[in-house]
Amino acid sequence: MKAAGVNERRAAALEVLLDPKLAEIVDLVAWRDGADLIVANCDGRARAGVAGVFEVVEGRQPIPSQDPLHGVPLAVALQDSSPPNPRNSYPDAFRRLTSAFADPSRSPDLHVIHTPRHHWPERGGHLGEHGSLDAGQSRAPLVISGAGVRERGILRRAARVIDVGPTLAHAAGVSFDGVEGLALTDLVDPGAELVLGLLWDGANSNDLLALAAGGELPNVARLLERGFALAGGAIAEFPSVTLVNHTSALTGVGPGHHGIVGNVFYDRETATRHLANDASTWHRACDLLRPGVATIWEAAAGIRTACINEPIDRGADYSTFGLIRDAGAADGARGLQSALPAPQDDPHATQEFVAQSSDYAWSTQVDAFGLDQVIQQLSDPQPPALIWWNHTLTDTGHHGGGPYSKQSRAALSDADRRLGVVLDLLEADGRLERTTILLTADHGMEAADPTCRGDWGDALAAAGITVRDEGYGSLYF
Repeated sequence: MKAAGVNERRAAALEVLLDPKLAEIVDLVAWRDGADLIVANCDGRARAGVAGVFEVVEGRQPIPSQDPLHGVPLAVALQDSSPPNPRNSYPDAFRRLTSAFADPSRSPDLHVIHTPRHHWPERGGHLGEHGSLDAGQSRAPLVISGAGVRERGILRRAARVIDVGPTLAHAAGVSFDGVEGLALTDLVDPGAELVLGLLWDGANSNDLLALAAGGELPNVARLLERGFALAGGAIAEFPSVTLVNHTSALTGVGPGHHGIVGNVFYDRETATRHLANDASTWHRACDLLRPGVATIWEAAAGIRTACINEPIDRGADYSTFGLIRDAGAADGARGLQSALPAPQDDPHATQEFVAQSSDYAWSTQVDAFGLDQVIQQLSDPQPPALIWWNHTLTDTGHHGGGPYSKQSRAALSDADRRLGVVLDLLEADGRLERTTILLTADHGMEAADPTCRGDWGDALAAAGITVRDEGYGSLYF
């Protein structure tokens, strides 16, 4: 569609989306106006040019803070859970939004950003939620431990998810060029015999650190004894959803560069809708990367690598999804379920939730299979020097019960027990002191309010506005 047509339809949509009647569910709306970035809500509008400063052009400032340490530690977050816009923070908002709009054929024309409280089960929402721009939904934990790690304790600073890959590469002594992220070279030295990256999908950073301090995650506490955590964690790229940030972590660039702009997105150039974040499609995720984008596995071609249960695997010497591609299964990872360990027999699983939830049971199987693969790789006569292990259960538990719930904490405890198996194995072999371990996630998690309901799609349809809404919030005209 020509720009004039897009602008006309966007203006009509904005009239609906910025109506105070939708303020309970619409936190922000963002779009590009030529070279400028516009962010608005029902109370105000701001414009940012190339300098990246949001200047109010109407009403009050819709980006009241960009403090990455907003809402930490846990006690502070619980005092103002899922806060409204005037009391919220949107870390690194300009750069993250700019990247989200940077792909000319895949980026949407308009991003609608949920309020943290919005509960939208009809569109796939859960009690625990992420995807938005604010600190709570964007803050992944970041813990680094072991060989070459210079600091101890909780540091009052933050990093970014795009810093994860460069930091892993630095610790492994590998050059990872052409990236946007920055290695944490002031905190970690290279030279480890083994670098182990752990992604606990959807883990709430505040809760993880509080539970470790309280003795409920003893193996995370073991990591902290030999390392540090960032209080502000690692801030996700926008939208703060799974495949966007797995890709950002392992390529070191944002979505406007690597091209995976959502868990589901539309490509205008090919007139194709991509459902990228699904068990049936994960094994083909790297096919969606833009030309010239390198993974950490390609950068680390000089050392042996293993990529476990992770879709962004191109170039890894061992890859779970490589096995799935080689098998030629039409339904991808879904075809593995009958071959995975039985969740009822898993000694690391919280059986209460295995019995209650088929999602919890499936994710338990996936993570048990991941542990089996890690043990296999570490037991190889020539083990990898760089391993990445993606965990699924932590995301399932946080979605199912919401952060700070019995279910989310059970998922963290299950992951902690599996971590303990790996730490014990490395310690028994005398390798733990020569290993650097990085624990992170792909995004944060915030509590939705079951009473905060509504669908802007209904309001747009009632106004006669036809729009393609992908992933719920990415609008294409």
